[in-house]
Amino acid sequence: MSRRALRRLRGEQRGQEPLGPGALQFVLHDDDDAEEEGPKPVSYTHLGRGYVGLGCGINIEDLEEGPVLNGERPDGLLPGAVVSGNKRRSQSGGADRQKAAEVADRAAPPERSNISGKLRKKKKKQKNKKNTTGEILENGLEDIDRILERIEDSSGFNRPGPPPLSSKKHVLYVEHRHLNPDTELKRYFGARAVLGEQRPRQRQRVYPKCTWLTTPKSTWPRYTKPGLSMRLLESKKGLSSFAFEHSEEYQQTQHKFLAAVESMEPNNIVVLLQTSPYHVDSLLQLSDACRFQEDQEMARDLVERALYSMECAFHPLFSLTSGTCRLDYRRPENRSFYLALYKQMSFLEKRGCPRTALEFCKLILSLEPDEDPLCMLLLIDHLALRARNYEYLIRLFQEWEAHRNLSQLPNFAFSVPLAYFLLSQQADLPEQELSSAREQASVLIRQALTMFPGVLLPLLEYCSVRPDASVATHRFFGPEAEISQPPALSQLVSLYLGRSHFLWKEPATVSWLEENVREVLQAVDSGDPAVGACESRRKVLYQRAPRNIHRHVVLSEVKEAVAALPPDVTTQSVMGFDPLPPLDTIYSYVRPERLSPVSHGNTIALFFRSLLPNYTMEGERLEDGGAGGPNHNQGLNRLMLAVRDMMANFHFHDVEAAREDNPEGDGEWD
Repeated sequence: MSRRALRRLRGEQRGQEPLGPGALQFVLHDDDDAEEEGPKPVSYTHLGRGYVGLGCGINIEDLEEGPVLNGERPDGLLPGAVVSGNKRRSQSGGADRQKAAEVADRAAPPERSNISGKLRKKKKKQKNKKNTTGEILENGLEDIDRILERIEDSSGFNRPGPPPLSSKKHVLYVEHRHLNPDTELKRYFGARAVLGEQRPRQRQRVYPKCTWLTTPKSTWPRYTKPGLSMRLLESKKGLSSFAFEHSEEYQQTQHKFLAAVESMEPNNIVVLLQTSPYHVDSLLQLSDACRFQEDQEMARDLVERALYSMECAFHPLFSLTSGTCRLDYRRPENRSFYLALYKQMSFLEKRGCPRTALEFCKLILSLEPDEDPLCMLLLIDHLALRARNYEYLIRLFQEWEAHRNLSQLPNFAFSVPLAYFLLSQQADLPEQELSSAREQASVLIRQALTMFPGVLLPLLEYCSVRPDASVATHRFFGPEAEISQPPALSQLVSLYLGRSHFLWKEPATVSWLEENVREVLQAVDSGDPAVGACESRRKVLYQRAPRNIHRHVVLSEVKEAVAALPPDVTTQSVMGFDPLPPLDTIYSYVRPERLSPVSHGNTIALFFRSLLPNYTMEGERLEDGGAGGPNHNQGLNRLMLAVRDMMANFHFHDVEAAREDNPEGDGEWD
């Protein structure tokens, strides 16, 4: 008699045979975990005649419980143990498998059941953690800053905060997180208001490199290397000198750009950017054109794209934060980086991010602090006061006064005592520090008023404050003080007042200034020798402003300061991509020489070409061999004047009217 007949006689069902400890070798999972982990390999166990699919596999967590010694685990669990709790059952044959599972449960010892329960609890905890994290990411209700704080607290690290005054960091040390304007805006308005819809988009980054100076936008053209690179020139005494380099392809684009600038047609630059979307000088020049047309958003976007192009070309050893990397402004390839940083800093200040603008200002100053080609010392005090970073301004003054004589600049002479005074108005400082700051502020403001008496009356006029008659008519502070100061000093004073006068409008500040003005008048009337010494120093020190100050005034666009520029500067052609280039420029490559097209074109075309700054007679060559020579931009003003005069003197006759007056055609036209 067959086994099948014997089972029928006994009344047994298929699959109810007693199971041994090694009959089933599989690990059972919960339904939810099985769905998350995906399909598992299937093994088939012969039960009677048919084959039943069972979820089978090795559980990694079981392997991590402990090593297997001599075929046994430390907890006594055999490799072929049967784990209960199977919930993945197919619809067909569910009753048979359920009974088989019950038999397996009865056959399993209590220790294995406990271990199975522990595994299920562990999986349940992991499942809960996954659900919690998923809810945060989906709903977006958690603040990003709080999430970062939780992560950092759990890992044992703290976020870097602003360094205290006692730290040993360099005074021009730049912090990466303060280069991002969103960091400052989130402090004012919160992360939700600043980021908004940007959170999910940040995952889809198609740009090859993460940058600090700007954030790439999806609306920009696809980035391809334009041929811009950076090389290390030398390293000595802890300082590293770098220089940007142009490839041959980039040089050809630069030559086309110079020709487009000479044509005085912005559309030519637009056409050039269609083929070279990351050419830096073209982006900066077109940004100025957009800014003049009141398209501030496009102008800022073009500057950010130029910064991104240059940051992608950084040398691996070039650091933005250390303050020990140098870029020589005499090299034309490096100037683009200076100007892009300055324009970005100006946009940030207008956007209401003075703390971020201060960080960019420190970065520009750190590239060449000794020469200071853009004269950032005339601006850094203003940004520090606007950002309410009074401690930094005081520290910079204390460390650099000995070798840079910052007190001889009107902006530092008045901004530092103002920083001390504003610091003394803070209520969270000890009383001793407040009184010390107030006393130091009074001492420094008296020195500033004694050295620069021509600042007082224009400052009060800006603040809409009417001075006392004793002050307005006094010989020391009267109109004569403003008229008698040298032109270079008048330019510095105009620059400072046009930029920072609103910082003095607070009633408490005006009252404090009034007290010290009276003290200075008493010292003048008593014949203090310091008054005469300051007058002699003014006549000697401020004969003529250096070229970097003129360059800073041109870039600042402060109307009062621009009006005070000397005639030899105002008569020059100033280009936005290279304003007032240094006289000792170091050229790394030469612009191709072009012969004048004497034998080509008509007379009018030759006339216009002769007025261009790079015009040369046939066979004549450029003398200086630079990119158009040092006088590359001269003649553009003459060209515009000549065109206006020629158009004003042209008289067109009405041909149709002449024909009507003389239909036969006899006679001549008048």
